[in-house]
Amino acid sequence: MAPVTFKALMVEEADQGRFTRRIVERSTTDLPPGDVLVRVAYSSINYKDVLSATGNRGVTRRYPHTPGIDAAGVVEESDSERFHPGDAVIVTSYDLGMNTAGGFGQFIRVPAEWVVPLPAGLTLRESMIYGTAGFTAALSILALVENGLTPAAGEVLVSGATGGVGGLAVAMLSNIGFRVAAINGHVDQSGYLGQLGAGRIIAPEEAIDGSGRALLKAVWAGSVDSVGGEVLATTLKSTAPYGVVTCCGNAASAELPINVYPFILRGVRLIGIDSQNCPMPLRRKAWEMIAGAWKVKQAEAMVEEVPLAGLDEAIEKMVARRRKGRTIINLQQ
Repeated sequence: MAPVTFKALMVEEADQGRFTRRIVERSTTDLPPGDVLVRVAYSSINYKDVLSATGNRGVTRRYPHTPGIDAAGVVEESDSERFHPGDAVIVTSYDLGMNTAGGFGQFIRVPAEWVVPLPAGLTLRESMIYGTAGFTAALSILALVENGLTPAAGEVLVSGATGGVGGLAVAMLSNIGFRVAAINGHVDQSGYLGQLGAGRIIAPEEAIDGSGRALLKAVWAGSVDSVGGEVLATTLKSTAPYGVVTCCGNAASAELPINVYPFILRGVRLIGIDSQNCPMPLRRKAWEMIAGAWKVKQAEAMVEEVPLAGLDEAIEKMVARRRKGRTIINLQQ
């Protein structure tokens, strides 16, 4: 295939500590080595993308750079026997968008080991409504159910519920029969959370216990947590015996101020969720669940679609926390 010129968002360091973003033209010859060249149809915005787009060197070491940890599109070229031109595929996580040019460009080139065939039951656009957020939510729910949690066990708490991971977790859990309590955002989104399937809305201040007690009244059968810190500590103290709690983020804090009593007196299980380097068999299983039994009928209520030209504004909205749900980027426009 002859080199192709395409558009991409480029983040550049203008001077020490100040970063700018603009749409530029690139060539497929600029892309890194890899087995599979993908023409990207859709991407999505995640918290890690915002960090990369604002110059966080803990995420992206070198600039100029094109972020985008999610991409869905069609294979243009492949050196792998597992993929052929015309195949619809999903690429999320690994190093995509971190130090490898990512889904905020109309083409990516990646190792075949990063690529997931688009499962039956999902369109390319739908796959990016989920993206890394939905994939992480699905991994969290798999951890709950594979550790024995059932709807009969009781109510499941979801933190960070107005964000992508939390909102999709609320919707998936409610769709498969769980009673869900959702922690509201600092801006009231109770109507939105109810639409996703939350049966109870918890105010942010109610999600943190300041009493200093080692254990609290057992309320939750399980939890999907994406914020960490005091919220996660309070949740663990409030989880019923043999309950299951997953942790996939640190939006509030990376610290966990807690003692061992929930674990040794109630047998509570805390399970970490790593979506970035998830093994491929588990990765494919999660995507099959998203496309099948856990497909969210409320997905369109969660999504805002923007063209590549509108991506910079969408990033600013996320920086200012003026967005809920999911934002997908149409790279075809």
